[in-house]
Amino acid sequence: MNALAFGYDFKEIQDKVSLHLRPWHRSFQFWVRAADIYTGYKVFQLRVSLVKDPQKKQAMWDKQHELAADKIYAMCYDLGGFFLKIAQIIGKPDLAPAAWVKRLVTLCDQAPATPFDAVQLVLEEEFGRSISEIFENFDVNPLGSASIAQIHRARLRGDKNDVVVKVQHPGIQDLMMTDIRNLQAFALYIQKTDIKFDLFSVTKEMEKQIGYEFDFLREANAMERIRRFLYENNKKTPVLVPRVLRGLATRRVLVMDYIDGVPILNLGDEMDKRGINPGGKMATSAKQNILKSLTLAYGQMILKTGFFHADPHPGNILICKGSEVALLDYGQVKDLPDQLRLGFADLVLAMADSNPVKATESYRELGIDTVSNCKNEQQEMLRLAQTMFDTKLPPGVVMLQPFSEDASIKKIGVQSFPEELFSVLRTVHLLRGLSVGLGINYSCAEQWRPIAEEALYNAGRLKGANRTKVSNPGRFFWRY
Repeated sequence: MNALAFGYDFKEIQDKVSLHLRPWHRSFQFWVRAADIYTGYKVFQLRVSLVKDPQKKQAMWDKQHELAADKIYAMCYDLGGFFLKIAQIIGKPDLAPAAWVKRLVTLCDQAPATPFDAVQLVLEEEFGRSISEIFENFDVNPLGSASIAQIHRARLRGDKNDVVVKVQHPGIQDLMMTDIRNLQAFALYIQKTDIKFDLFSVTKEMEKQIGYEFDFLREANAMERIRRFLYENNKKTPVLVPRVLRGLATRRVLVMDYIDGVPILNLGDEMDKRGINPGGKMATSAKQNILKSLTLAYGQMILKTGFFHADPHPGNILICKGSEVALLDYGQVKDLPDQLRLGFADLVLAMADSNPVKATESYRELGIDTVSNCKNEQQEMLRLAQTMFDTKLPPGVVMLQPFSEDASIKKIGVQSFPEELFSVLRTVHLLRGLSVGLGINYSCAEQWRPIAEEALYNAGRLKGANRTKVSNPGRFFWRY
């Protein structure tokens, strides 16, 4: 064997060993960092409990959150993949401390991009043709890179309109499955020690949903189904949905229409460029229209059919001309069984009516098993329902603090939570994060009431006399 051949063999062996050890290295990195963040908070809780002055105590908490935010950011950025999704979930103004939000909100599209030669290889493997045979133009630099895929702007041969090409990162699936299993183990520990909530079931549903995201043919089908439903059931669709180019969809590549718009995270900067006062009437009206469009679309999807886009984080929302909203990325969709869809419709009415008895009954109907640790159980159950499933936080609640002794989740423990409901829970929380970010506090339960009543009426579970009379079902009433 000559030296050159030996060099190639050694490089191949080195690459295989590196690939084999990579999941183990990620697991080690996760546990070291997660343990550091967790123990940091536990030690701090003991230290801050000795302080009596409220102002000094708050200053200490702010400092601790800043230290933790830097560590969480570093872990999510360095490990990437699944942890970018975790950053999207927890990095919201209503759920996390301000220091966390400030750091994590910038991670939406921070996944490292796959080099173009690897992208080209995936495209040619999937289509069986060279890029130049299919595309007249193809931007080498991606428009954005997320945890599972990256997108490029291109133009097909013989066409005048631009398209978006979504290409899966090679080898990402195995790494993300490793990340999820580590998180499941951590969730089991946390739910036994600190948070009385069935976190393990939540992570199991995440595993199932993210597993679906690796099949772009499934995403293409979901996009077409939701697009058809929204366009056929409204005079004007509340949100724009990209059109799939069917002949150019495979398991790892998806080509769709390009939609021109501004990412919702950049809305404030765009207003500044145009000289629009963010607190003025024009800006407030635009923000209300954006939330109205998203809330109407989600109310129709969840309550009318049960089949809905389950990932409305800021990176998937574009603001187009005239405050029109485009909803992107249909990798995560959920198809709720009718029993859960109608059970959730009952819960929507209970929250909109602030009815503690009905909220308690709805939790049982949905299969949410709780254990009470308080005297006013039904009132606390309503408060928990509104905290979990409504965009408007209950009176006195500014931010979800699961470690706080006053938190509903400390008084009403959630022993088991249907995995399929996690997507609804996550969607509501993401909508709430958007509303807090836009500075508009509103109740999605109140906005969804007519849709929930219609769903229950059509299922024979609500009499016509009990329905709210709404002259214009598309009209939304904002209550602050």
